[in-house]
Amino acid sequence: MLLCLDIGNSQIFGGIFLEEELKIQFRKTSQVQSSSDELGVFLRSVLRENQVKPDEIEEVVICCVVPELLYSVRACCQKYFGLDPLVLRAGVKTGLKILYKDPKEVGADRIADAVGALVKCPDKNLIVADFGTATTICAITKDKEFIGGNILPGVRLAMEALEERTAQLPSVEIKPVKNALGKTTVESIQSGLYWSNVGMIKEIVQRISQEQFMGEPPLVIGTGGFAHLFDHEKLFDQVISDLILIGLKQINSLNR
Repeated sequence: MLLCLDIGNSQIFGGIFLEEELKIQFRKTSQVQSSSDELGVFLRSVLRENQVKPDEIEEVVICCVVPELLYSVRACCQKYFGLDPLVLRAGVKTGLKILYKDPKEVGADRIADAVGALVKCPDKNLIVADFGTATTICAITKDKEFIGGNILPGVRLAMEALEERTAQLPSVEIKPVKNALGKTTVESIQSGLYWSNVGMIKEIVQRISQEQFMGEPPLVIGTGGFAHLFDHEKLFDQVISDLILIGLKQINSLNR
């Protein structure tokens, strides 16, 4: 079995593959101060709760955008599973040609998303929008070229910034809304968060399509924790919640 771990700023998102089947998925709040023992106990308990024996894990692959956590996660894998994980970073085979000015600047999570998108939708021009702590948008050609993208504050991060940096604005539930015009402070924040993201995705997809794909509509994939928030707006051709895990599995296969 293969254990895939996406170490993000807000959450650790993991999954277990048995050959081609994703058997289980799980999430844990990520904390920079987490020790290898805390992570190891958590992972082993999650496996047992899902009827997976920890000693059945044969490989581990990780993408991490929190450098302070990487040491603990690697030590956890070595101590609790007896495995040295494959860490997605420069030099690891991905099958992508990265056209950033400095390819090392591209986050491991964005690379894993791109690889997963190519696995699920081969031979197509693609745009991937990942709604995590930050919302990232990536464009990938059907020739497996990562040509660039966008990074902006995520939905929850924007809401927390309003709460923390203003004197009178409250924290609100993040949810779909019907009306663009709010009639209370809470409704106004909710509609602002929701419709600003809808407009942002539409505008960026349109501009990338015109600039990079000669106006030919690419396939647009949504992923990440808040992707399903926008189901009613038909922003995406597909929503693939486990996209990053699929990408990590493919990267592990390429480097086996």
